[in-house]
Amino acid sequence: MPRVEITVPEHLEMQIAQMVEQGEFLNREEAVEELLSTGIKAFKTSGPRDDDEDSGGFEDEGMMGHEDEYVF
Repeated sequence: MPRVEITVPEHLEMQIAQMVEQGEFLNREEAVEELLSTGIKAFKTSGPRDDDEDSGGFEDEGMMGHEDEYVF
C-alpha cells in the first residue's frame, strides 16, 4: 500500500487521538485511512458533477502527483 505523509491542524490530530483512545479505531493509521475513505465516498456522492459520463477519477483532476506522491 502506498504511504502518504500529511500535516493536519492540531485540533484534527486531537480528535483522531481521542477516537483511537475511545476504541473507535485500533491506531492512528487505521483512523486516518478510514476517515479519508469515508470523506472521499461522501465527496463523490455530494460533490460537484459536471459530466455524468466522465469517469471523474482523481488522477484526471490533478489530485495525485507522480508515482506515490499525493498532493492535497
